[in-house]
Amino acid sequence: MVSDGPDTDTFTFETSGSTVEVTWSDRLQDFYEEFIYKPGLVAWDDRRTRIGAAIMSIYVLMGILGAWFYPAPESNQVERGLGPFETLSAPLGSTGSGEDVLGMVIHATPEMLIMVMSGGIFATGVAVLIGTVAGYKGGTVDRALTSFSDVAMSIPGLPLVMVLAVVFRPRDPVLIGVLLTINYWAGLGRSIRSQVLTLREESYVEASRTMGVSTSRILFKDIIPNLMPFVLVNFANAARYVVFASVGLYYLGVLPSSVDNWGLQLENAYSQEGALVGGEALYQLIAPMIAIMGIALGLILLAQGLDRVFNPRVRTRLAGESEATAGNEDRETNTEVNM
Repeated sequence: MVSDGPDTDTFTFETSGSTVEVTWSDRLQDFYEEFIYKPGLVAWDDRRTRIGAAIMSIYVLMGILGAWFYPAPESNQVERGLGPFETLSAPLGSTGSGEDVLGMVIHATPEMLIMVMSGGIFATGVAVLIGTVAGYKGGTVDRALTSFSDVAMSIPGLPLVMVLAVVFRPRDPVLIGVLLTINYWAGLGRSIRSQVLTLREESYVEASRTMGVSTSRILFKDIIPNLMPFVLVNFANAARYVVFASVGLYYLGVLPSSVDNWGLQLENAYSQEGALVGGEALYQLIAPMIAIMGIALGLILLAQGLDRVFNPRVRTRLAGESEATAGNEDRETNTEVNM
């Protein structure tokens, strides 16, 4: 039984024959160990997570600081047709119209990051909402939401996105990210539903229902936290899908050219600069391709690393090793003091 103590900062837990008081500091300490300290140990232990986080940090810095301090590309900005490393004013060369290639890569990064975040959040958010509610409630609600997911899965994603892009011509990166994942969530939602069907039969969920805990509290306290490894890995996969889909559609001219994108650089290098003919302007293709491969690699490594970060067995093992090491250091310190 749980009740508030006389002090609003104290919580009293009554168990069989004993009473335990938990303060806010205890709760914050538990939160820190569960969601910051232990995941941090696992992330630092896994080289893939460190590399992936470092790569994504570079893109975030490039999108924030680079786009702020580095000059925006424009016609006749530098000498036309410069090759890579010929001048510091255009380190990666320039286009036939005198635009700095590096500036084009840097200033396309903020919009790409916004698309990635909005598309990933939309896809995983809708999938978690529909999958958890359908799997936990069952009955008519489950059948209705599952049918809705099946309909969304049956519609070809790329043709649907192309039609909607032509009709609405979105220019906001947030809307473009949502548009690209308009039905990407359906498959993930079905997978989450399958996992919730298993989780809802667990003893701790049954205990919460028996105690009269509300459905929303059970979902947010007992169900969704156990789905986080799967959800975060699929968030990274959805973000990677947004990168490739946006580049492809910008290259094809389906999405409006008013938003900077690496796909527009590829299209310009191929159609106007003739990068594949003679190879003289090949660097204009290579620069955005490296940017695309780099962010995709960072997202893949993060997805693989996050799978271990939220693995409870790995977290418990590493936390135990860290505590044992700290205990040994304390004992050694006490021994030296006594000597």
